[in-house]
Amino acid sequence: MATSLKNLSDYTSDHFVDISEKRFGLVVAEWNREITDTLAQGAFDTLIKHGAKPENIFRNTVPGSFELTLGAQLLAQHEEIDAVICLGVVIQGETKHDDYICHAVASGITNVGLKFNKPVIFGLVTTNTLEQAWDRAGGKHGNKGVEGAVAAIHMLGF
Repeated sequence: MATSLKNLSDYTSDHFVDISEKRFGLVVAEWNREITDTLAQGAFDTLIKHGAKPENIFRNTVPGSFELTLGAQLLAQHEEIDAVICLGVVIQGETKHDDYICHAVASGITNVGLKFNKPVIFGLVTTNTLEQAWDRAGGKHGNKGVEGAVAAIHMLGF
């Protein structure tokens, strides 16, 4: 479903598992930092709201969205990390860089989750404009970071 038809921050927590002892890795791209900080805060706040302990949430930064996959792998390889949430922003520009980056990140994050058999969440905002990115970072379409945290909690109960 397109984000324009659903608010990223709307969810039901009816079937959430207890995450009070779970450990989460956040991998946050520094490119478009104002937006990614907002996404990370949304993820952090959502995890706390549903019982995660602040000391069990580990935020790590990588230079850009392309590096999210290696960052995710470096966290996921640790047995004590139960889920990894990857957060970044790719905005279409004058070149096709966004196509290459988005495809590589989607494939890489999928592969990391499969390799380590744990939730590795794709929290990449991919938009045509900066305004659309902000709309998905707490604006009119909600916060992709919240959606990422919710997905991680859901998958831990799978």
